[in-house]
Amino acid sequence: MANAGELLQRIASQQHQLQARGLWRQRQLTEPVVGSVRRVQRNGQQFIDFAGNDYLGLATHPQVITAQQQALQRYGCGSTASPLVSGYSNAHAQLEQQLCELSGHEAALLLPSGFAGNSALLKTLFTASDTVIADKLIHASMIDALRDRQVKLQRFAHNDLAHAEQLLIKTPRSALVTESVFSMDGDSAPLTELAALCQRCNSPLIVDDAHGFLLSDSLQVKPFARLVTFGKALGGQGAAILGSQQLIDYLVANAREYIYSTALAPAACAGVSQALQLAADGYLQQQLSQNIAYFRQACAAQGIALMPSNSAIQPLVLGDSERVMQVAARLARRGFLVGAIRPPTVPAGKGRLRLTLSAAHQPQQLLALATALAECCDDA
Repeated sequence: MANAGELLQRIASQQHQLQARGLWRQRQLTEPVVGSVRRVQRNGQQFIDFAGNDYLGLATHPQVITAQQQALQRYGCGSTASPLVSGYSNAHAQLEQQLCELSGHEAALLLPSGFAGNSALLKTLFTASDTVIADKLIHASMIDALRDRQVKLQRFAHNDLAHAEQLLIKTPRSALVTESVFSMDGDSAPLTELAALCQRCNSPLIVDDAHGFLLSDSLQVKPFARLVTFGKALGGQGAAILGSQQLIDYLVANAREYIYSTALAPAACAGVSQALQLAADGYLQQQLSQNIAYFRQACAAQGIALMPSNSAIQPLVLGDSERVMQVAARLARRGFLVGAIRPPTVPAGKGRLRLTLSAAHQPQQLLALATALAECCDDA
C-alpha cells in the first residue's frame, strides 16, 4: 500500500507525462452572457458557444426557467433523500409519465446523470457469467460499468451489422449494446437493422439514446432498455432509463446508484417536463436541421472536410493533440468556443474539434465559424 508521499509522487509523475503529451485537462469557469444568443464568457472574454450540448436551445428558454422557479417555490432546492426514503415526488412521477407517453415504454426511472444511468442499468442487469456484444464506440460509462462487473465484453466494428451478427451467432444468450447517435463521431447506429437482428437472435437490445433522443428516428425502435439524458436536447440535468414495468421495478429494488443516491432535484424535473412540452411540436428540431445543413454547406464552400454527420455533432478531425489545441486556441482568440477532443476520448491520431450546433445558433454565427475554421486550420 502506497503512503501519502508515494501517492503524491505518483500523481506528480503522471501529471508531468500527460502535460508532455498535451493531454492534461483542467476546468475553466464559463458563464452565460445573459440576454444573448449562444454566448458565454470566460476570463473576461465573450465567445459564441459551439462546445455545449444544448441542441434545441432550451437551457435558457423563459418557459423552462419559469417552470423551475415555480418548482423551487413548491419543493425547495433539492429532494433531500433517496427515492426509496422520501425523495420521490410528484415532479418525478410526472416526468416519468411524460417520458413513457412520448417513447412508448411502460415505465421510467430517473437518475442524476447519464453516466449514473448507464452504470445502474448495466451493473444491475449483468454479472460475470454474461456476455455483452457492443459497438466499438460505445460511451465510456457503458464500458466502465461492464468492466466493473467483469462481464465478458466483445466489440463489433463500428456500425458493422455483419460483424455484430457474427458475434451474436457465435455467442448465443448475449445482449447487444449501442448508442443511437455517437457522441464523438456524430453518426447514427442502424437501429432498425440491429433491432431486427436482436429479435432473430433472441438477444436484448440496449440503446444509449443520449444524443439521439428527440433529434433522430431512434424512437421508432423499442429496445429492451433505453437510456435518455436531459442535458442534450432538453437543456436540463439528469437522465432516465426506459423499459418495461418489470425491468424498472427490478432496478428500483436493486440498482445501487438509485438506492444510495439523493434523488434528482424536483425543480430539475419540472424544467425537463416543460422542455419536453416545448420540443413536442418538432419546430426546434426543424430549425436545428436547417442549421446543420447550412453549416455543412458553408464548411464545404470553405474546403473544410467535416466527418459525415447529419446530427448536431459536427466533428473535424485534425490528427495530433497539439494541432487540435492550436486550432482551438486560434478559434478562441476569434471568439469561438469549441470542443477540443483528444485521446483517450478518441483514438490516438484522431484528435478533433467537436463542433456542436444548436437550434438557437443564428446563420451569421454559423457562417462566421466556417470562415474562421478555414483560416485557423490553414495557419496551424
